Amino acid sequence: MQIQAVSIEDYISKIPEERQEGFRKLFETISQNLPKGFEENPSYGMIGWAVPLKTYPAGYHCTPGTPLPFINLASQKNFIALYHMGLYSTPEILDWFVAEYPKHSKKKLDMGKSCVRFKKVEDIPFELISELSKKMTVEEWIGIYESQYKK
Repeated sequence: MQIQAVSIEDYISKIPEERQEGFRKLFETISQNLPKGFEENPSYGMIGWAVPLKTYPAGYHCTPGTPLPFINLASQKNFIALYHMGLYSTPEILDWFVAEYPKHSKKKLDMGKSCVRFKKVEDIPFELISELSKKMTVEEWIGIYESQYKK
């Protein structure tokens, strides 16, 4: 389920009312803890944080001329989804997150390759997401991207 929005506020206003407060808190948690250099923007029907073209002019190889995505946040039909490319691309970050998750949540981790799903707003481990957001700088992400994904 994609939400077409022109701004962050527009996106949040279009998600179910019962999720808006928790979604906004998750958005703010990520925004306040990401290292400098990432920029937030609506992308792919979600809210995203990416490496801007002014920093990395090559952009994303799958969609030339667009910023290099790093984190996306979405309100799906049955859950809130957090997509974090550091989880997908860096085994050390993934292992850390999987080990730490039970210390921050009583719920079982519901996760795909880069996607962490939260079915209930009250189950979001904000402190853990804060720590995760700090784990990778723009320069580190560009280096990993170029070594693993850009062919």
